[in-house]
Formats: sequence, structure tokens, C-alpha cells
Amino acid sequence: MNDLRHQVIWNRLISIVEEQALTLVRTTFSTSVREAGDLSAGVFDVQGRMIAQAITGTPGHVNTMAAAVGNFIEDIGPHRIYEGDAYITNDPWKATGHLHDFTVVTPVFRKGILIGYFACTAHVVDVGGRGFGPDAGEVYEEGLFVPIMKFIERGVLNRDLINIVHHNVRESGQVVGDLHSLAACNETGMRRLLSTLDEFDLDDLEEVATFVFDRTRRATLERLRALPCGTYTNEMRVDGYNDTITLAVTLTVTGSGAHADFTGTSPTCGHGVNVPLGYAHAYMTYALLVALAPEMPSNHASLAPFTVSAPEGCILNARHPDPVSVRHVIGHFVTDLCLGAIAEALPGIVPAEGAGALWNFHVSARPTDPAAGLPHHEILMFNSGGTGARPALDGLNATAFPSGVRTMSTEATEQVGPIVIWRKELRPDSGGAGRLRGGLGQVIELSPTEGYEFNFSCMFDRVANPARGRHGGADGTAGGVRLDDGTPFDAKGRQLVPEGRHLILELPGGGGFGDPAERDPVAVERDLEQGYVS
Repeated sequence: MNDLRHQVIWNRLISIVEEQALTLVRTTFSTSVREAGDLSAGVFDVQGRMIAQAITGTPGHVNTMAAAVGNFIEDIGPHRIYEGDAYITNDPWKATGHLHDFTVVTPVFRKGILIGYFACTAHVVDVGGRGFGPDAGEVYEEGLFVPIMKFIERGVLNRDLINIVHHNVRESGQVVGDLHSLAACNETGMRRLLSTLDEFDLDDLEEVATFVFDRTRRATLERLRALPCGTYTNEMRVDGYNDTITLAVTLTVTGSGAHADFTGTSPTCGHGVNVPLGYAHAYMTYALLVALAPEMPSNHASLAPFTVSAPEGCILNARHPDPVSVRHVIGHFVTDLCLGAIAEALPGIVPAEGAGALWNFHVSARPTDPAAGLPHHEILMFNSGGTGARPALDGLNATAFPSGVRTMSTEATEQVGPIVIWRKELRPDSGGAGRLRGGLGQVIELSPTEGYEFNFSCMFDRVANPARGRHGGADGTAGGVRLDDGTPFDAKGRQLVPEGRHLILELPGGGGFGDPAERDPVAVERDLEQGYVS
């Protein structure tokens, strides 16, 4: 098979996994998947190595799922893998880092022979327990834990599992529906793959996988050479659970790869902001790839040169049964942490620090009068602060970096529960000043509808420790959480918004880049005209 034919098939595989992801988006029940794209989808060889992944997806899902399929193969056992099977888990340490993410893996057979796997991951709105928030003291409190097991065996659905899920979550219709959507999207990928193999008269994926891995490995190592061999360090302080924590990295770069050691990072917390190492690994890998090879496809070979280590018991290497529900709050900072380590070596590439962690809000809406007969609702919405200014461009306003998810629309959020979003607008003066200005955060004002109050799980950061500027740029503005009467809220933890009150979220801005005195006067005038600065 010549290289051109290999390339055509590779492109076809990418198209297949994009259709796989689109099937999930179109059939899912959760707004986090349907509206925000909080998912991943990919195709794997018979050894569980990722060949291609959908562009639609987040680094935290894609890069952890890349390692998860091997765990599925090991736990199920090769002798128990049958045609017509599908496997499932939300194990934080064997999949994507917390219980709210379910991963489904489906083996692919051709002419009775196992040739590979499809896998996908999606965030579901509820898994029982305390709900999506940082308050748990152990993973046992955070919800239903489904170990790697069979969701479907030889075409027969595991109805016992469905029954267990149904009776252990608050939004059973949404969650059970999402599990079926995950299996359906893998089925779509499998059908398209088998059709492609027929078209190109191939029996398996081995030859194509070898081509993909060889080309990607060489290209990744070539791009890695742009970063001089040596040791790079960085530290960052973030809020943690109302108690500042330190993130530290020592990055060692060689001609064959890069290793991040997180020694010096603060110990695990007694609340659910801890991060399994696999999730930290995902965002470290993303940092290096986005800096050195942003166009590189994500697969086994592009991820393999990047490794991590951390002392057990540090907040970036949580161990069972540490609580990990909102592991994204700390995990999203790993990208800026690692980029900061190599900033001086790549002066024209690395931006200033940004807001980092998503400002997700999870609302448990309850009627104020239990006798009114109004239903309970679980509502989830993703929001983002500003990114750090770049060496040649201003930061991006209200943009999710490094997660990459979209923000759910106001209308879609209001449709799923008794909530009104009164205001959602850019936050003036929140981007750090500099030769290049940091991206702006946003202001969001919301309230329960008449007859409701809601418990609100705060999982916010950059309130006590704003994003730092770079090369003389000013820090971004810190975030804030309060009621409309001025009552301050903690940045973490479950709190009540009474009926008739409005909650106001002020999302943080990104740091500036370079001396503010060197900013182009035309850019200053434009910022004033657009209301970005006052």
C-alpha cells in the first residue's frame, strides 16, 4: 500500500470519528455534551492504542481516554471480549478523572476477528451522591462508582446496570439516555469503519495504524527539537478549596521526549479538587503539543513522548478514595503551569496566564413549597474567563482555555430548568494591561424562577490568586461571587440562593503581556470604543 493510499484512509478515519462524535452530540440528553461539546471520541487498534480522535472534544477527555482503553482490555480480559459487546466505566483512575464522566468502549470485529475498538466519553449531569461539587470528603460520597464492566454482552443490554443507575441518580432519564447515546455513537463509528475496510479491501487496521504512528512519531520528535534540551521549572499559586495551594513542575526535555515531575506541589485536599495523575498528564501533554505542534493529530504516537510523575498524595496525584469530583478546577492549571516553565525558551509562543479553570455552575433547583408539586431539576452550565495575552495578540475574551469546551447558550440553559439568566456580558477592565491586553472575563447574573430556590455548587478559582502577567504585563482581575444584595459567597462549596435573590458571578480576566506603556494607541482607542476598558 503506498503512502497516498495510507493518507486517504487516515483522513477517512478522522472523518469517521468526527461522525461518531456528532452522533453523540445529536442523541445525547445532557446540555454539557449537546451544547458545550464536553466529550471525546476515537478509534483504537487491537492493542488499545489510539489511531485517531475527533476534533470535537476536550484535552481532558481525549488524552485520558487514550490511556483508558488499555485498562478496559486488561480488566475485561481478552478471553471475554465478544462480538456485540460494549463496556462501560466512570472509574476516575482508570478513565477520565471523575465520576461524572462515563466512558464506553466497543470492540470491532471483522469476519469474526477482533480488529480494534471505538471509545467515547461524555459528562453526565448527575451521578447521585452529593452532586457535582467539591464538598465531598471521599469519592464514595461523590456518586455512583461503576467499575469497568459489560454494558452490553453479545448484543444483550445489561438491564441490571441500567436499573442500578436509574435508582441512584436524580436525573435518571437524562443519565440513562446518555449511556445509550454513548453506545450508539460507537455503533455509528463501527459501521462506518467496516464499510471503509470493505471499500479499500482491508482485513484490519494494523497496516494503517503502523503508518499513522510512524509518521506522527517522527513529526512529534522533530517539533520537540524546537525546545532546547534541558530542565525547566515553574510554580503557580491557585485558590484551592479556600486555601491557597502551590503547583510546581520540573520539566526535563531530551531528544526523545519531555518528562514533567510535579514534586513540590501541595498535598491533597480534604475536598473534591484533587486530580488523578492521568488527568494532570492529559493537560501537561496538551501544553507541550499546543506550544510545539498545534496542528499535530492526537494519537498514541503524538502522546507517547510526554510522561509525568508526582509524589503520591500530592494534589496532582490523588489516590483512591480521595475526592476528585471537580478535578478540572486544579487540573486545568497544569497547562499554564507547564507553559510557564518553557516561556523563556519559547518567547514568541507562550502567552501570559489566563483564567484557566472553567467557571461551571451546577444548580439543584427545589420548590420553596414542597406541597406545590413542582419538579426538582439539576442544571449545569459552563462558563469561561479570559485567556492570557499572547506574544503578538491580545488575549481571548470569555474563552475556555485549555479545556476547549463551548459555553452553553442562555436559552438552552433556561430550557432545562427553573432558572433565569438576566445578564451575561463581558466584564470591563478585567483583562490585565500590557503591550498586549489580557482577555476579558464576563459578568453573569442569574436567579431561580418564581416558586423555586436553588443550592448552588461553587467551584471557582482565580478569586484569591489572579492570572499573572508576563514580561511586565499586569495581572488579570480576580473573580468574585456574590448575591445582588452584596452578600459574599465563598468560591468553593454548596450555598443557597433564596427565591427572589440574584446571584452575580464576576469571572476573572487573563494576564497582560509586555509593558502597558508600549501598547499601540490605536488598540487603546479601540478598547475604549468597545467598552473593554473604562
